[in-house]
Amino acid sequence: MYKLKSSVIVATLLYSVNASTILSANEEIVLDSMSVTATKIKTATKDVSQSIAVVDEKTIEDKNILNIQQAIENIPGVIAESSSNSPSPKIIIRGAGLKARYGVREIMVIKDGVPMTDPDSFTRFDYIDMQDVSSIEVQKGPGSINAANATGGVIQLITKSVFDDTTNRIKIGAGNDGQQNFNLKLTGELSESDFTSMTFSSRKIDNSWRDNNDFDSTQLSIKYGHVFEDESTIETEVAYTKSNMNLPASMDENEFAEFLATGEQHDTTSSPWQNSARDSEIYSLNTKYEKEFENFTFKPRVYFNTWDHFHPVTGFINDSKDNDVFGTDLELNNSHELFGNEAIFVGGLTLKMDKTNDAKKYTYADLNTTTVTPTFGAPYETIVSTLSNEIGDLASVEDTKTTLYGIYAIETFKPTSNLSVDLSARFDRLNFDLEETTYIEFDYAKNNYSTLVTPSNSLIDKSYNLFSSKMGLNYQLTNETNFYTSIAQANQAPTTSELGDNSDLNKTKSINYEIGFKTRTKNISYDLAIYQNDVKDEIVQIKESTFSTTYDNAGETQKRGLEFNFAYNFTNNFQFGGAYAYSDFKYKSFYETVRVNGAITEENRDGNYLPYIPKNQYSLFVAINLDNGFKSRITTKSYGSYYMDNANTEKYEGYDLITDLMLGFERKNHNIQFNINNVFDKYYAMDASKDTDGDYTYKAASPRSYMLTYAYKF
Repeated sequence: MYKLKSSVIVATLLYSVNASTILSANEEIVLDSMSVTATKIKTATKDVSQSIAVVDEKTIEDKNILNIQQAIENIPGVIAESSSNSPSPKIIIRGAGLKARYGVREIMVIKDGVPMTDPDSFTRFDYIDMQDVSSIEVQKGPGSINAANATGGVIQLITKSVFDDTTNRIKIGAGNDGQQNFNLKLTGELSESDFTSMTFSSRKIDNSWRDNNDFDSTQLSIKYGHVFEDESTIETEVAYTKSNMNLPASMDENEFAEFLATGEQHDTTSSPWQNSARDSEIYSLNTKYEKEFENFTFKPRVYFNTWDHFHPVTGFINDSKDNDVFGTDLELNNSHELFGNEAIFVGGLTLKMDKTNDAKKYTYADLNTTTVTPTFGAPYETIVSTLSNEIGDLASVEDTKTTLYGIYAIETFKPTSNLSVDLSARFDRLNFDLEETTYIEFDYAKNNYSTLVTPSNSLIDKSYNLFSSKMGLNYQLTNETNFYTSIAQANQAPTTSELGDNSDLNKTKSINYEIGFKTRTKNISYDLAIYQNDVKDEIVQIKESTFSTTYDNAGETQKRGLEFNFAYNFTNNFQFGGAYAYSDFKYKSFYETVRVNGAITEENRDGNYLPYIPKNQYSLFVAINLDNGFKSRITTKSYGSYYMDNANTEKYEGYDLITDLMLGFERKNHNIQFNINNVFDKYYAMDASKDTDGDYTYKAASPRSYMLTYAYKF
């Protein structure tokens, strides 16, 4: 049993190993980063026929990663931003996710093989404790067998294994803007075959530079693992999250100018909706079993979470207390021989249901209003501002059920010793069943409520067949360098909220062509990828006014890009590297529906660039780890200019050299470090847009923030 336990722990360590060098008496072995995202089998990233990036545990610890966007923001082709240092990120991978009004869309998020993304592609990051994450994998583009209804790619979070009983830790941190962080990790071996761990985290931040921008959370996770006599394993995790997040309103031109001059913005009056928030309470459970027999490995997973949230937004207050997600993934692996070489087949079934009962929308109770007297028509009351997020009258009640079931398979084989082939396919059936009764509507033109004489009932029952596939070739040019090429395609269905706005939306079809090179040596690692992604019927966001957003299908979009990242070990103690992304994303066929002087018209956007996506984006880093325990890391990123609207009428300049710094000292079980984000205290917008009325809105990025952290392992 001791031998078995040791093999489990060694496998766990290899699972998250970063590119490094192991020296023996006779030889030097170079290890590549390992990935399980692309093929569901541990594979060196150099041997994956697609662009994939791994953020290792040391990077997570050195950067004091508390939110997902901080971990992946410097991966080329990935845009990750947040205005509040909280789990409310904007994440875009190669343009996918751009349409999201809030949250993350079109990207599949997985934790230890368990989907965190709902069937309609929405992901909440508030119930993922980043302090329990040991590595992060990002697979870019469509075609992954992991990605059900997600054309943008896959983000997989690998947490600290319950079978590793050497990771007890206490971590405390404090910083400006009322930042407080506490994390406790306890592990234990109950017997030779039974293991357990507990992770508790508490976080708080005031963000006093903006009104209504504070955040706090409490998270608890308990894991149990058992090793059976036949060497099969079972792991179970029970987790709880309580998250309270206030969301500041966007700024207009004058308010943003004030922020640029002072680094603060208070009493924002351009938007009436000054009391937005997202408060959640989530309970989750997942169980994973793994059994090997002969050449087969069976990996069933079941999961469940129930959650409620209180979410004041534009016009209404969402109060949903009965939300359940059920799911299972039944995976079977088979090792066999093909063309005289070892081959691996992975196949499985997915079943998932997201059910919401009696989700309610309320009006705001505390309002400032004024009377508007139009040139024609009767005077009416318009909302000037909200005074709180106290609920008012019941506006609507909604029941939704989203179901997804699918089948997937991938075959990886080597026709020759230097050439490997990946062939994969996935089919999913997605069904939306929505029923809503509306009592009060919100008039975006008049910015007020209107009570219906007779409540209206709406029903949406739509199904989508979603198909994805991929063929990839990986050729070993030398012992250190591989060349790969791939073609992949996938479908993306609209979300429930988008269907509520436009029930005629079609699914998206995305086809991605890609070539690249990957090199891994003792001292250098680099990845180069060139791709073209052709998208038909892409679902795009149309900002009709500051507070009104609609969705429509663009005829065709073409996304071309180049991505490059590298790391060089100058010495054993000194490493530097960087990343660059060039993005040329255009509408090939798109007529945007807009209102001009009250009349609806269609404007031709053919040849225009997609908004918010810069042509150029790059980052650089330097890391120092001395033998005496001193360590330092400095990272800087730049984000080029981009168009603010689909009409391409104006650009935002982006930002240059936003720099983060870590200074630390680590000796034996003690680690103390000082992290400063945005060292030079630059003021800029993380998001700048312009609506079809010509009005501007800005979401400010955080000014300088810092935290002193002490961690003790025992």
